[in-house]
Amino acid sequence: MQGGWRVGSLFGIPLFIDPSWFLILVFLIFRNGVVWQEKYPNWGLLLTYGAAAVMALLLFASVLLHELGHSLVARSQGIKVNSITLFLFGGVASIEQESKTPGQAFQVAVAGPGVSFLLFAILGGLVVAVPEPTHPLNVMAGNLAIVNLFLALFNLLPGLPLDGGQILKAAVWKATGSRFKGVHWAAKTGKALGWVAIIFGVLTITTGGLWIALIGWFVLQNASSYDRLTELQEALLSLKASDAMTREFRVVDAEMTLRRFADEYLLGNSTAEVYYAASNGRYRGMVITDDLHYVERSEWEAQKLYRIIQPLSDIPSVEESSPLVDAIQQMESRQLRRMTVLSPAGAVSGVIDRGDIVRALAERLKMTVSDSIIKQIKDEGSYPPGFQLGAIAQAAIEASDGKA
Repeated sequence: MQGGWRVGSLFGIPLFIDPSWFLILVFLIFRNGVVWQEKYPNWGLLLTYGAAAVMALLLFASVLLHELGHSLVARSQGIKVNSITLFLFGGVASIEQESKTPGQAFQVAVAGPGVSFLLFAILGGLVVAVPEPTHPLNVMAGNLAIVNLFLALFNLLPGLPLDGGQILKAAVWKATGSRFKGVHWAAKTGKALGWVAIIFGVLTITTGGLWIALIGWFVLQNASSYDRLTELQEALLSLKASDAMTREFRVVDAEMTLRRFADEYLLGNSTAEVYYAASNGRYRGMVITDDLHYVERSEWEAQKLYRIIQPLSDIPSVEESSPLVDAIQQMESRQLRRMTVLSPAGAVSGVIDRGDIVRALAERLKMTVSDSIIKQIKDEGSYPPGFQLGAIAQAAIEASDGKA
């Protein structure tokens, strides 16, 4: 999660505040102010609401330190941390990739609760150091200590996206050797916890109950996203290039003139976008139609198609048996519109574009994607907005390489 306003950075990590943060900030100031005004009338209005404002800011500082704990441990493992964002439900660190081993994943997960437990101990010591129970410093330190204890214990619940879910994922990953199994187990428990919180919150019918239900909804949505993303990664890894390739290309005679090729195919009724040239029963390469612009029209009658053919050995390609994620990575890293698929004998078997990839993936996941959407992806040469399949494929490869 990264959005809202950037308000600075900590240890080189950009810090953002989501607009929803201001809602909970105002609520906390008002709530604490009302409670403390009634409980400590001798404080006065200014001190009461001033302390409430400081308390709310310190609460989010605690959340920030919690996320910073995750971030610094991740960075110590060579993982880039893109940002930390404070929002309605607390905070979240945007970490670019997962740890490479279950042990390292456990270290990142446990770092946040560890910071919260440490803050609880420090603030508890401050309460002891200020023995007057009605002193504002004692009250704020005591409340903040309890909040940090709750933050640590709540986050240790064993379900994604909570830290306890990350710990459970690491444990299952260590036991089974599969990161995917770890995610599925932790996501299932996260969804169960989310439903329990929603049902409990709705049945309670109080402001606190509504807040619990909202947190449950947040946990449920995120756990479901983890599960769906993992299923997508598993499906990607199960597909070969041959599962996605199509025969949407034409094979033309390499001996024909450029004039004949332009008249019969480019200006004719051909609907193909990709052409390969062959002669004497052998593929000679891909026809690079844009290269026609570099040949004088007066030479088209005499020049053969060889003039604009790029040998198969020089064009990006994958074999039929290659994992589909290899084709996706090449297409994304080289900004290619499509990929050539070769047979074991080195002949052209098919082509793959982004529409073909989405269709194959949808079929493997037993999802329905309309032909109009597939056509739109093919025509535009790009995935739908927000569907970063290149990054998903890279994460899938890294996840499959993870060892216990």
